[in-house]
Amino acid sequence: MAKHLLSAREVQVSSDGDHLDGEGLLLHIGAGRANWVFRYTSPGGRRRELGLGRPDRTSIAAAGTCLADAREGADAARRLLRAGRDPIDEKHAARAAAKAAEAERKAGIKRERTTLARVARAYHEQVVEPNRTTIHSREWIASLERHIPKSLWHKPIDQIEAPELLAAVAGVVAKYPETGRRVRQRLEVIFDHAEFHKLCTGNPGRAIRRKLTEGKRGRDHEKYRALDYREVPEFVRRLRAVEGTSARALEFGLLAAARTGEILRARWSEVDLDRRVWTLPPERMKGREQHVVHLPDRAVEILEEHRGQHSVYVFPSPAKSKPMSTMALLMVLRRLGVGERTTAHGLCRASFATWAYEAAGARGEIVEACLAHKEADRVKAAYDRSQHHAARRRLLQAWADFVNGKAPASNLIEGDFRAPREPAPLPAPYPAAPAR
Repeated sequence: MAKHLLSAREVQVSSDGDHLDGEGLLLHIGAGRANWVFRYTSPGGRRRELGLGRPDRTSIAAAGTCLADAREGADAARRLLRAGRDPIDEKHAARAAAKAAEAERKAGIKRERTTLARVARAYHEQVVEPNRTTIHSREWIASLERHIPKSLWHKPIDQIEAPELLAAVAGVVAKYPETGRRVRQRLEVIFDHAEFHKLCTGNPGRAIRRKLTEGKRGRDHEKYRALDYREVPEFVRRLRAVEGTSARALEFGLLAAARTGEILRARWSEVDLDRRVWTLPPERMKGREQHVVHLPDRAVEILEEHRGQHSVYVFPSPAKSKPMSTMALLMVLRRLGVGERTTAHGLCRASFATWAYEAAGARGEIVEACLAHKEADRVKAAYDRSQHHAARRRLLQAWADFVNGKAPASNLIEGDFRAPREPAPLPAPYPAAPAR
């Protein structure tokens, strides 16, 4: 047991200098400061000094308490030395361990705050809500909340791996192909956002893109499921016999080659019947650019028939307070017996595109402009928008004539929207007349 030399009173009143307590423990006072120091020789033979804190010399009682604490610290250091361990090294190691534990604690709290759900909702609030329509914004986050398993939805985003994400999304794709495709795209955007802000490393949403299509070559995606364009005139004949707003909305969308959402939320403020155009604003377009649809004769007739039904929407729901739902168009397809063979999107757009390319021989840029597909080349896109309106109008009128049985399903359709053909070869020269 160490022999102690200092008393509490000496600790309180001692002046500058080193005041030994025994076996390496001393009170060092100088420059207005006092410190407990334990001097020792390390197992490696180095002379070292271990600081044991500053004494409280405000009273004898306080000085006595801090003296006892210093002696306890020195005893602990001696025990380490007897075990062949350096007290300063042990102190540094303990401090590093405490620091690592604190960092892990904070990381744990951060992980709890950065679950997939929290990051998705934050991105939705910051980016999606300010830049999308209310309906699209609501559907954007709802599709994730509805289809991502709770165990994954509330998991820290940096712990989510591609295989488990694939299993979750593949189940959605199997049941609802179009919804599954959108869910995967939205997850990819969320993981990009998280990676940018160093909330995770890697993007499993992007990693599963190819995996979702493996083994499915040769099969059409759900969104392209459509009637053969040669069947469309007969379908339209039957469709025109069906009464109701939903049937007219579907027919109008087919004539305009429009997306389902564009049809259902068509507004009278977007329609100019005098100029026979339907102008969709950027915020309602997938490509975020204004799109002009040149309305064929039958589409104008449908709009004339629906004038006055609603002050805002062209095709309102039966409640008249909001646009129709997608289910309304699906029910029309089912009623006509083609619900398993086509979607509204496929009928209105894929059937038109196939006819335009195969039967009408239309130029690619005209077809893509009618479909409002975004051109990657900005210069070319600007030229196309300014130069092809007349050709687009004639192509959509030709499509309307075809689906109404007024034009053949062949490549004999004429118009300035057609792709150039290879020039016909010149006839062979007649053989020279034989000499007489």
